[in-house]
Amino acid sequence: MARLLYIEASPRKDRSTSIEVAEAFLESYRASHPADEVEVIDLWSTVLPAFDGDVINAKYAILMSKMHTDQQKLAWKPVEDIIAGFKAADKYLISTPMWNFSIPYKLKHYIDLLVQPGYTFSYTPIEGYKGLVTGKPLMAIYARGGAYGAETGAQGYDLQTAYMNLILGFIGFTDIRQILVEPMLMAEVNEKARIIAEAKRQAEIMAKGF
Repeated sequence: MARLLYIEASPRKDRSTSIEVAEAFLESYRASHPADEVEVIDLWSTVLPAFDGDVINAKYAILMSKMHTDQQKLAWKPVEDIIAGFKAADKYLISTPMWNFSIPYKLKHYIDLLVQPGYTFSYTPIEGYKGLVTGKPLMAIYARGGAYGAETGAQGYDLQTAYMNLILGFIGFTDIRQILVEPMLMAEVNEKARIIAEAKRQAEIMAKGF
């Protein structure tokens, strides 16, 4: 039995295209992998610790190889719990819209908590940076209002997939699969329905072999 962690980054819920396609993926995945466990993290209903005060001091204590004070240990525990929950998964699904050419701040907050030295990456002068979350597949579903493919000439604005591929690769992911759902704001109604239907069909197929 494997554990799939689904990270949901849109606040629009039943009006969200990224969630709609992710739900098609999950329905197909559950049918194809009935013994697997699926855990959902809705970033808009999850309390994420602020990265300030004793939390940031605890991080710098780690960076400087110092022991945590009692206050720092207490403040750092929620961060460790989030990282442990993430690393305990065998597979990952992330659905996110594009906001201002990048990702929602809730997803960025979650990532900033995850990416910690000694937990999800390491560094030595000989090896340099090394990701510690390895050997696990990740499916990313990206919804965007515009179109940002190479043929559009607007690919330079796509900081959504660029950032996600960079940061996920930094912590060790090499098997990153994706579905792009675009252009959601620019397409006519009929064309939008066709794009979503095709993305859901693609999600259903990819879920079977995930």
